Amino acid sequence: MNKTFAEQVIEFNKNLIYSGRLPDGFEVLNPYLDNPETMQVMQKFYYKYYNDSNKRKFIIGINPSRHGAGVTGVPFTDTKRLDNVCGIQMKSAHTHEVSSVFMYDMIEGYGGTDLFYKDIYINSPFPLAIVRKTKNGLLNANYYDDKALFHDVKDFMIESLKKHISLNLDTSEVFVLGKKNAEFISKLNNEAQLFNSMTVLEHPRYIQQYKSKEKQLYIDKYILALKDKTTNPLK
Repeated sequence: MNKTFAEQVIEFNKNLIYSGRLPDGFEVLNPYLDNPETMQVMQKFYYKYYNDSNKRKFIIGINPSRHGAGVTGVPFTDTKRLDNVCGIQMKSAHTHEVSSVFMYDMIEGYGGTDLFYKDIYINSPFPLAIVRKTKNGLLNANYYDDKALFHDVKDFMIESLKKHISLNLDTSEVFVLGKKNAEFISKLNNEAQLFNSMTVLEHPRYIQQYKSKEKQLYIDKYILALKDKTTNPLK
């Protein structure tokens, strides 16, 4: 019997390990290895929303933050929204992540979690948290922050994207969060021929930090882009 979308994502996450090179000063955090409860809540989430074989659209982030998916194992979902919106409690950690705030306000505008996750899958080309070691401790890092870092993780990212696509994702159009991210996804796409077209949306963190007064405009922009052309004649 074929595995459901949920079972395939869970299997992907269980086997997720980065053993490649990294430039000095960078480190990869794997929440599934660091916290047993992450594995439990991640499985609850995917069984709740993805236990089917539906084809879904694909939203691509950058890489998980250590306060969002770097703790919960669920992209753009901190422990607050995991509990309050998805009804899944995490006892061993309590996190607040600004991108998660925007994402769940947008999901509410889309029609709620059941409808949104039935249509859409979110993940990142580099699906683990990357941190940079500084004098003041660990800081979140993006895979494209450093040329050597991108060079080291590029092949792993292409492989990860191929594995995501194999879950049953629509590759005719992919939705990429962040303009800088889109430049690099474009490079990967040119090399590996993964997606037919790319729609770029502003990253939730950027919207929350710099455009919070216009937040509703961005929520509307996301929803217009993500809704099916058949159900949305404005697109």
